[in-house]
Amino acid sequence: RTLKGHDSTVNSVNFSPDGKTLVSGSWDRTIKLWNVETGKEIRTLKGDDWFVKSVNFSPDGKTLVSSSNDNTIKLWNGSTGQEIRTLKGHEGPVYSVNFSPDGKTLVSGSEDKTIKLWNLGTDWGLSDLMGRSCDWVRVYLQNPNSGVKEEDRHLCDGIGGKSSVSGF
Repeated sequence: RTLKGHDSTVNSVNFSPDGKTLVSGSWDRTIKLWNVETGKEIRTLKGDDWFVKSVNFSPDGKTLVSSSNDNTIKLWNGSTGQEIRTLKGHEGPVYSVNFSPDGKTLVSGSEDKTIKLWNLGTDWGLSDLMGRSCDWVRVYLQNPNSGVKEEDRHLCDGIGGKSSVSGF
């Protein structure tokens, strides 16, 4: 069977963990999901402004990862097609991305001659956002000229202390 739908070179393809879905990434700047049984396109994701270099599924099949010529990595909700977040850190196009078997770490390889490991953690919700924000606030408060009153400096006590998405 041949699947058609991209308007340019297809750079990367992978099966979902259950084998029922394919993901493809192309120079046409799209990511497509395909039903393996029927060969029909399920959804097109558009969010990359540059060529899509690599695509893959998380081990649970719920999240997609893509990389592109703009030096970024994007995480996507596999069910809705919505972008979850963009990871930045490479200084060149990212040619390859993949999840660890437990889905908690992402690995990427780039034209910048580096391999990066990204700790994804397990919580991408409000608690993670609050924790990351409070981590930043703590660093900011180390500046004695921050202008924050002493009585307000406790607002982040007990929140955060770690970041669930970071380079190792």
